[in-house]
Amino acid sequence: MLISINNPIAQTWIFGVIFFAVLLFSARRRKITEWFPISLTTELKGLAIVMIVLSHIGYFLVNDHRFLWPLSVAAGVGVNLFLFLSGYGLAVGSQRAEMSPWQFYKKRFGKLFRPFWLVLIIILALDVFVLKMNYSWDFLVKAVVGIFTHADLYQDFNSPFWYFTFIIGYYLLFPWVFCRKRSWLSAIILYALGYGLVYCWSPAVLDNVIHLYRIHIIAFPLGVLAAWFVMKLPSAAVIAEKWSLGWRQAARWLVIAGLLAVFIYANVHSGVGQSPQMEELMSILAVLAICLAFAFKRIEFRLFTLFGIYSYEIYLWHWPLMYRYDIFYSWLPAWLATILYLALFIGVGFLGQKVIGLLSRKKTIAGGEEKK
Repeated sequence: MLISINNPIAQTWIFGVIFFAVLLFSARRRKITEWFPISLTTELKGLAIVMIVLSHIGYFLVNDHRFLWPLSVAAGVGVNLFLFLSGYGLAVGSQRAEMSPWQFYKKRFGKLFRPFWLVLIIILALDVFVLKMNYSWDFLVKAVVGIFTHADLYQDFNSPFWYFTFIIGYYLLFPWVFCRKRSWLSAIILYALGYGLVYCWSPAVLDNVIHLYRIHIIAFPLGVLAAWFVMKLPSAAVIAEKWSLGWRQAARWLVIAGLLAVFIYANVHSGVGQSPQMEELMSILAVLAICLAFAFKRIEFRLFTLFGIYSYEIYLWHWPLMYRYDIFYSWLPAWLATILYLALFIGVGFLGQKVIGLLSRKKTIAGGEEKK
């Protein structure tokens, strides 16, 4: 059931003022040592998950789309930003440490599946015992291995899980396609394979999600290509030092302002409702603009970093908790409910990581004892 919102514009202003006040309060000076260090990509992941959550609230959870607008227009950009950063991170990591496909799968799939299985078990238990919902064995078997071929926010178990299936495909391909000496070629091959799947083959099993695949198919390969490009650049520290002197500092702020303007324009004129290619183009334009803006800035927003640390867990948890188990919007003003949900998601992400950490530690200890 959609949530009714009173005075959506006023509620949006209250939320926006509080959120941006906290964001500015969390700002700290950042020393540039690399173009895209882990700290920066974590911050960008935080931005991505905030955009996705606010979009799902503003356009799908409440009955008045004026609530959270224009903060609610960037769900697609958030997903593409996640994919771009995933491709970038995998490519950089594979350049620094060579792994066999088996080693790659063992390391990466563990990080993907353990939080996913935790969410799957808990939400299934809540649905069955609290809401008395039933799921077929066919669904349960596919869910355990991460196969989700529907993306209806109101009917499916957890609609955002379509992304999980999508990213698994890239993870399966990556260690076989990636070439350390010609990573740019790896990016082209990944895109060609993805393009062939969604535009040439278009298997019937993907009919209900193929539209989502088409507007997100280039982001991951583009991240791989960006990693190749960034590793060819001169020292970020040297360039940053030069840009911090005299008129160059003012020019840097003008560049950042211009990139933010491009980001805002591409989000507002997103191409939604037009062709998948146009929507994808505008989304990628927004992704590149915000990545460059963050690379140029000399401050770090700790609030985004906090969301970034738990971004994967938040993505997995947020929709069923809000839509099927709402505990805030039905009782509180919308601006307060939104703030409390954002705080709750950080808490859930923290607890989720702690649980996974404890289980992994017990497994490691048990494995060590068995070897003895």
